[in-house]
Amino acid sequence: MLRMPITRAAAFVLVRPHYPENVGAAARAMKTMGITDLILVKPSKLAVPEHEMARKMAVKSLDVLDGARRTTTLAEALATCDFAFATTSRRGVSGVIAPRHAAVLTLERTARGEKVAFVFGNEKTGLAPDDVERCNRRVRIPMAAEQPSINLAQAVQLVAYELFLAGLEARNAEPKAG
Repeated sequence: MLRMPITRAAAFVLVRPHYPENVGAAARAMKTMGITDLILVKPSKLAVPEHEMARKMAVKSLDVLDGARRTTTLAEALATCDFAFATTSRRGVSGVIAPRHAAVLTLERTARGEKVAFVFGNEKTGLAPDDVERCNRRVRIPMAAEQPSINLAQAVQLVAYELFLAGLEARNAEPKAG
């Protein structure tokens, strides 16, 4: 298994998640890409690591699920982070970048020892405007269809994948000692 420096310095924050299946699937998506820092901000009564469906969806990722920190506010969740990306599916938001660009920026920041967070909103409503404003940059996953958004766990997987790829590319670009 490859370990990337980026994965130790990145946190994934789920704000007011509603479905336990998404919390479990997000933990699995993170773990497959080597990311283990999961923070749940004010989850619904069902969207908790103890829920049977969350545990069922977190295949081989119970360590991530059980290690998830819970907070009551996004400010509390981001207190240990130096920089945060808000994910959004809304069109017309200024300054939005793609996950690939965010991954490259994350590599630069984590190389300086910074902790970076990716913030994901509720499955039904996304992030509140004040939550988006609390973050430094916005990330939007490009989509071909007029679908308004993708599933929360799928969004987590795509962002985690881009972080993993960026880490691999940076590692492969390093000169080999010899």
